[in-house]
Amino acid sequence: MSEPTTRRASGISAAAVALALVALLAGVLWWTVTTDPSAEWVSPLGTLAAWTVFVPAALAARRIPARYAAAVVLLGSLLVGAAAIAAPPATSNDSARYAWDGIVQKAGISPYAHVPADEALRPLRPAWLFQDPGPDGTCHANPFLTGTETTTNIPSGSALCTAINRPAVPTVYPAVAELYFLAVRLIPGSEVGFIAFQLAGLLLSLAITAALLTFLRRTGRPPHQAVWWAWSPLVAFEAINGAHVDALGTALALAAALLLVGGRTLGSGVAFGAAVATKLIPAISAPAMLYRRPVRFVAAAVATFALTYVPYLLASGWAVLGYLPEYLRSEGYDGQDSPRFTLLKLLLPASWAASAALVLLLVLAIYVWRTTDVSRPWDGQVLMVGGMLLIVSPSYPWYALLLLPFVVLSGRYEFTSIAPVLALMYFTGAEPYGQLTARVGLGAVVVLLVVATVLRRRLRSTV
Repeated sequence: MSEPTTRRASGISAAAVALALVALLAGVLWWTVTTDPSAEWVSPLGTLAAWTVFVPAALAARRIPARYAAAVVLLGSLLVGAAAIAAPPATSNDSARYAWDGIVQKAGISPYAHVPADEALRPLRPAWLFQDPGPDGTCHANPFLTGTETTTNIPSGSALCTAINRPAVPTVYPAVAELYFLAVRLIPGSEVGFIAFQLAGLLLSLAITAALLTFLRRTGRPPHQAVWWAWSPLVAFEAINGAHVDALGTALALAAALLLVGGRTLGSGVAFGAAVATKLIPAISAPAMLYRRPVRFVAAAVATFALTYVPYLLASGWAVLGYLPEYLRSEGYDGQDSPRFTLLKLLLPASWAASAALVLLLVLAIYVWRTTDVSRPWDGQVLMVGGMLLIVSPSYPWYALLLLPFVVLSGRYEFTSIAPVLALMYFTGAEPYGQLTARVGLGAVVVLLVVATVLRRRLRSTV
């Protein structure tokens, strides 16, 4: 057998091994999302199993020849995505609120004007989101697989069963997110359920994968690096199955980073402003984006953010703030009685944690701003986003979606370890195992990051 034939056979074999592992990963994902969600052990076990399979799959992708790698990455992404949309969201009902906000806007009503439990909107309620309770006013059948909440509408005093969390409060989502909710619900009828946003999440995931592959190819870097987004269990569970709008914010933030590297400051600012107007969280990556015409960049971002709110301000006034102020308090960002600021609370009184976090984030932002390499700004973005997740410890794994594209571009794969820890924090809650999980998990991540940083510097010094 000739040498080219041998290399071709070896490449095909490597691709087959990687795809076999991805197929196994897809099987784990499918089992996790289709198994009865009332069994609380399923999601934690499935998450751990998925990450256990993903790591060797990502490592196996390194052996795929460049000529096959992009196709294998995309095929694997499709397999993972198909498994993720096999059932309604397994761990979160956030997309129920997305759907409702989209349905309301489709009817010409501002999503900030009414709470979901408002009886004035009863004619718009689809059966897959709302049901009336039994004679005793409770939801005995638990009709919604993503979770059922019973709420009492204050004006009418009537009870309501719904798949929407916090149905008695206004929406918390910013303007671009609301435009996205409307866009996804424009074509489907109100009877079409969670699958609409899951398919949108799959398309966003594939778009990010394609953008990463394109940039890696143009810069002469190995395309297999994209698997850290394309095959990630975090993307499968949260961007696709859970259909979290963070995927849109991530896509826009990535677009902003790539446009800025390409010298398109105005377009980058527009994309960044839209990203922040999707979920606010992308704002944390701003310090690494101020290396090229920062005034122009910031002005474009601020103008875009403001303009997206104009139609909603005209319709609802300052009600566009929605539930956001109260949400921050209810989520424990004041530092009291919550899993937030887990690592800081090991060293400081809980009452100091929020202030200390602000100081640390400010110091980190200044460091990233001053040290950003214009040829590798994603190194700073990984450090900024990863640092925020470790300092604030939000316990919502989908917040880590923003981290992954910059992990791909920077090659700082150790930061990926934050994602499964946040997922386990989400499953275990605050007490009693949640605090232990958060402390041990986040502490282990910090140790891993320190060790990886030291080893990387030693390797560079020997080259």
